[in-house]
This record gives sequence, structure tokens and C-alpha cells, in this order.
Amino acid sequence: MRLLHTSDWHLGQHFFGKSRQPEHQAFLDWLIKQVIEHQVDLVLVAGDIFDTASPPSYAREMYNRFVVALQSTGAQLVVVGGNHDSVAMLHESKALLACLNTHVLPGLAQPEEHLLLVPDRDGEPGLLLCALPFMRPRELITSHAGEGSAEKQQTLGLAIRDKYQQIWELAQARRVSLGRELPIIATGHLTVMGATLTESVREIYIGTLDALPADAFPPVDYLALGHIHKPQQVAGQAHLRYCGSPIALSFDEVKQEKEVLLVEFDTTALQQVSALKVPRWRPMVSVKGDLEQIASQLQEAAAMGTEACPVWVEVTVRADSYLNDLQERIQTLTQGVPLEVLRIRRERSQAVSGLAVQLRETLAELTPEEVFMRRLEQEDMNEEQRQSLLLMYRQLLEQIAHEEGSEPQGEQQA
Repeated sequence: MRLLHTSDWHLGQHFFGKSRQPEHQAFLDWLIKQVIEHQVDLVLVAGDIFDTASPPSYAREMYNRFVVALQSTGAQLVVVGGNHDSVAMLHESKALLACLNTHVLPGLAQPEEHLLLVPDRDGEPGLLLCALPFMRPRELITSHAGEGSAEKQQTLGLAIRDKYQQIWELAQARRVSLGRELPIIATGHLTVMGATLTESVREIYIGTLDALPADAFPPVDYLALGHIHKPQQVAGQAHLRYCGSPIALSFDEVKQEKEVLLVEFDTTALQQVSALKVPRWRPMVSVKGDLEQIASQLQEAAAMGTEACPVWVEVTVRADSYLNDLQERIQTLTQGVPLEVLRIRRERSQAVSGLAVQLRETLAELTPEEVFMRRLEQEDMNEEQRQSLLLMYRQLLEQIAHEEGSEPQGEQQA
């Protein structure tokens, strides 16, 4: 059997106000071609089909059209929910899509529902799939008063481990009843220790569970992981894999080679995993340096774009001095060339960036106004500008305090 492991489509994502619809549609069209070319039996989407719990209508249409288009290839489709997906929304079409050879597992259900016997193209048993979606803490554990974060972390980790073990044992029993040593694979949408994150990846278990160790999973033949956008093996093991997102979802992903994974099994075990490189339909670059260096890099980046498909650019300016006309300078550098600057950032020197460390160490002892004052001290501006910003900040604090029915935590507070 052959399966395609993909995840983290994030259909409907808006990137600094820009729609990703053309890129996503190109990817889904390309994916159908790969299914046909490689005679894939099963397409497995390991979570985060959509970017938000309420995706735009065009994103839902793309998803539905893909399901329909896949039917002509003879391949089956299994979709598990991710942390970005709405369980209720995915569940709406579950019964309907089941008529189109598609299994949808939006969230945790009865244990038996998470075990799928996937046939090959001849209708014979091909493999057993432990299809587990993103697991929310409230679905697994009950918080108790006075319970510390370390205890919650341990309890949740054990609950996730137990859930995988439970479905694994069902798969083993099913294999015995069938009288065949079928391969057993599993899915997961979570962070596994040792995985490299990117800035577009939201932490899942904030304050309770940072990551699950690789040895927490039962000895499956293949673990198809989602949530991390960078393609990678986990703990150096070829059968524990993140396929990554098919398009760059943040600027720190632009240098990554995006891929889906072609996973091949014989009648009993994993044979090989091959990466199918996903084409890049939208040029994106991140440039960094002083203004002179940035001007040179922007000129090089412009060669990658066209009028119909300009390059999306992130600019990081290295400068300690305050440049109040930075936006205008960057706009001048990009006039008349196929570039769209989506984000401009300033990178301060090590001495200035040390402020962040200082504030983390003393934040509990400072009022919001004191934090703001320390930040202003790092800026090159005159006293009039400083006082004007401080006045606006105080007004903002008062507005927030009024809405919350409390007193502002500024210098005037006793």
C-alpha cells in the first residue's frame, strides 16, 4: 500500500492581509496529480485543514472540491482534526463525506471509532490506522484546585499516552482476529520532544504540556504527525515523521523545502518513506541588514517576482537609532518593482535587546507604566515626543481600566 502523508494546510489563511487562496488551490491540484502518478491508496491529512475555526466559504469549497476530485483517483481519504480546526464544523459533513470514501475524525470519540481498517485497491485488508486527532486537555483530564503546573503536565502526558496505548491494543486485537500481520500506523497532531518549531506554530498546551516524548507512543510501523510546519524526523527515527505544511505560513519558513511524504508498506511492515517536493507558487523573502544592505537584497528579490505575482517581503532593519521615516524609505526602495512589503521590523543591538531579559526578570515588580517608561528610555527621541507617547499610553490604561472596572496601574496609583 501507498499513502500520502500531509498536514497543516491552513486553508483560508490570511497572511498580513493577503489571501493564500491561489497557492492553496494550486497545491490541492498538484496533490491530486501526485495521487494519480504514484498510485496512492490513501491520503492522510494529519490536522489543521483550516486556519481558523470559522474558515471563509471559499476555503470550505476548496476542501469539498478536493474530496470530490479525489474520488476519481480511487484513493481513500482520512482527515483528523487539528488545534486550528473546529470539531463541530468538521463533524457537520462527516456523514456526507463518508459516502465519498472519506473518514473524518474531528475530535475524540469512542475508542472503536479511532481504529480504521484500510483496504488496498483490491479490497483486501491493507493496514490498520489508529486515527487520533488533536486532543484537548478538557477531553482527557479534570483540573483540581491546588494542582500545580507540573502535576497537570504529568497527568495530561499520561492521559495522551494511555489513549494511544488503548487504540494500539485495539489494533493488535483486530490484527489477531483477521489472522494477518497488517502494518499498524497512527496519527497525531501535537508537539513531540525534539521537533523544531516555527513562528507560525501556536503552542498547544500552554502552561500544561510543552511536548510529548517520542517514547510515549506505542511501537507503530509509522506515526504520521501534524502541527509542526517544518518537515522532519523525530528523535532520528525514520518512521516518526512530521511532513510539515505545504506552503510557507510565516517568513521564517520561506527557506524550507516543503514536501508531502509518500509512505510505502508491504503486507506486514513499512518499506520506505520518500519526500515529494511541493512547488513554490508564491515567492517570499526575508531581508535583513542596514538600509544599504536591504536596498541590495530587495533588488535581488525583485528578479523573482512578476507584475501578476509580486514577491512578498519581510524587512528587518538593523539600527539602534529611531528612524521615524523608515516606512517611507522602504516604500521608495520598492517603487516600480514587483515587490510587496508585508512587514517591517527593527532589530536592536544586543545591549538594547537585553531590556527584554531585564523585564522578564522584574516584570512582576513593575507597573504597566513603569514597563512603558523603560521601553521609551531605549528610543532616540526628544522629550516632547516622549511625553506625548506617555500621555497617550496613560489614556489607554485609563480606558482599559474603566472598561474592566478597576484602577489603572500607573504612577498615580497608591
